[in-house]
Amino acid sequence: MSDIKKVVLAYSGGLDTSVILKWLQDEYRCEVVTFTADIGQGEEVEPARQKAVSLGIKPENIFIEDLREEFVRDYVFPMFRANTIYEGEYLLGTSIARPLIAKRQIEIAKQVGADAVSHGATGKGNDQVRFELGYYALKPDVKVIAPWREWDLLSREKLLAYAEAHGIDISKKKNGGSPYSMDANLLHISYEGTVLEDPAREPEEDMWLWSVSPENAPDQAEYVELEYRNGDIIAVNGQALSPAGVLTELNRLGNKHGIGRLDIVENRYVGMKSRGCYETPGGTIMLKAHRAIESITLDREVAHLKDELMPKYAQLIYTGYWWSPERKLLQQTIDASQQTVNGWVRLKLYKGNVIVVGRESKTDSLFDPTIATFDEDGGAYNHADAAGFIRLNALRMRIAANARAKRG
Repeated sequence: MSDIKKVVLAYSGGLDTSVILKWLQDEYRCEVVTFTADIGQGEEVEPARQKAVSLGIKPENIFIEDLREEFVRDYVFPMFRANTIYEGEYLLGTSIARPLIAKRQIEIAKQVGADAVSHGATGKGNDQVRFELGYYALKPDVKVIAPWREWDLLSREKLLAYAEAHGIDISKKKNGGSPYSMDANLLHISYEGTVLEDPAREPEEDMWLWSVSPENAPDQAEYVELEYRNGDIIAVNGQALSPAGVLTELNRLGNKHGIGRLDIVENRYVGMKSRGCYETPGGTIMLKAHRAIESITLDREVAHLKDELMPKYAQLIYTGYWWSPERKLLQQTIDASQQTVNGWVRLKLYKGNVIVVGRESKTDSLFDPTIATFDEDGGAYNHADAAGFIRLNALRMRIAANARAKRG
């Protein structure tokens, strides 16, 4: 790929991508454009601009963009309409951010006339797959530079030595940086590496950066009411909020009450098992509440079909197929089911628990108290009908039992 003239780098301003920036300049002798996405990682992104300038990047080649609303509106909310979890637990906080970053990176590449894109994902992880499947889906002829698959800087010590040798500022990392490999956005923060590589060891309490421990959460429960329209939350405690505003407020409440901590060993797409810890406070609340509002607004068979489709949908997101035709097809089906998911859910938050205490839909509820009641229903339901229903459903089993009896 010696003919590369310009490359767009997904750039955080941290050690890895700063080394990659310099490495691209030296190895490929090409012009580098940096792209930094603010998707709610909780850190200032403007220092990335200054660091890029210090490494010789022209101001017009530095893109720093606030994508928080787009992230929640077009990626997080659609995913939660499906009640999506991977392998029964993981709320896909890292996975769902990658298609947005890839999309905007390709848009910038087209805008500036770049012929290549680059990322800082390692050769052992899922992110290289997620980024590159997105790149190729959106720009089939794009060239991809993945330094971790090319260079020999395969340890933190080698990266630090390279940075020092090339005058890259690493002071922030030297002074008490976290020992974990972390990824954060408005949906979650993840932790991997160091002591977590032993799945038998409990994470240390000071690892968790967002939430209080359930033991130290308030002794008084707090109630929160969420309003839904077409499957999405539009208000919290009666206050209308934007999608990013909703998730920000639910994160605040979840962190306060020790909600959303997770410690799992997951199966990576590249073939290995990996232990990771996650904090997903707002997402944990959203999942519980969404299932509650669906419980009264979705037809039984529609709800069950959604539950059957969800693992496939989750796998597609986890493995990087957000832009695939099959994910888009599933999304259309999921979104069609949400037209009646309107109403409100009341939750009680208490020491790591999200407890549903009420749900109502004045326009779309399928819960009929005149039929569900244990009291006299005025003939709304004929109990005698159940006898024939049961006999018909038992027919195949009765036939099989008779056949076994004849065989002796």
